[in-house]
Amino acid sequence: MTSAVLREIGVQYDLDKFYWLGSTDSAFHYAFLTRKELALNSLEKLRAYAGLRIGATSIGHTTYTYGRTFAWLLGLKEAKFVLGYSSLEVDVAMARGELDARSNNTAEVLRRSPDAVKKGLFDFVAILKIPREDKEPDFDHLPEIDGFVKSERERRFLTLMRSTRMVGTPYIVPPSTPKDLVQILREGMKKTFQDPEFHKDFKKLTGDDASALMPESQEEIIRSIPRDAETIELFKLINGDKPLPPR
Repeated sequence: MTSAVLREIGVQYDLDKFYWLGSTDSAFHYAFLTRKELALNSLEKLRAYAGLRIGATSIGHTTYTYGRTFAWLLGLKEAKFVLGYSSLEVDVAMARGELDARSNNTAEVLRRSPDAVKKGLFDFVAILKIPREDKEPDFDHLPEIDGFVKSERERRFLTLMRSTRMVGTPYIVPPSTPKDLVQILREGMKKTFQDPEFHKDFKKLTGDDASALMPESQEEIIRSIPRDAETIELFKLINGDKPLPPR
């Protein structure tokens, strides 16, 4: 889906022509954290530190994209992105002092280290919540990355970031599907998402809580994604291998 928004070569479909049936997951919250040993426990200290080594998996991976987003909007000095790690290996590399910082899904942080926040195992810097209005009890004390936005250009960039992620893992049917069948499928998906037994089974199978997105909400998000050339180019810069753009 993101490839279609970014107008990548080889995309042969139109997002606006699909019928969207919803998704089991729409909430993804990311925190930026640094090694405790560095004592970068204030934004002033963090911005004064040059060459922070930020770990990630690969270019285009969420660990990379969100790490770059935090570094850019927080105004970090000469941040270095060190790739080639699995998500778990980034944690190990930080513990060994090979890396200094990372971005990570808050659910993963708590799954691996349930007391990470309460015991102050890391210095947590900021949070990017998707959707923004969600509550995240263990992390809501952190400043939201939106508070560091300086322009409408940056605001549209975050909207693009959020929208393409919040769509989740979508269920869709092709444009040729009869509308009466689409309506039946949508009603079935909504009833499923509203069924307490579905949420119990989802938790049992995945270990995570479902954050279901209804079909109409999903379709609305798709339609509201910024698709202007400036925002798309900015996303590609943040998500690519070039130096972070000036602000």
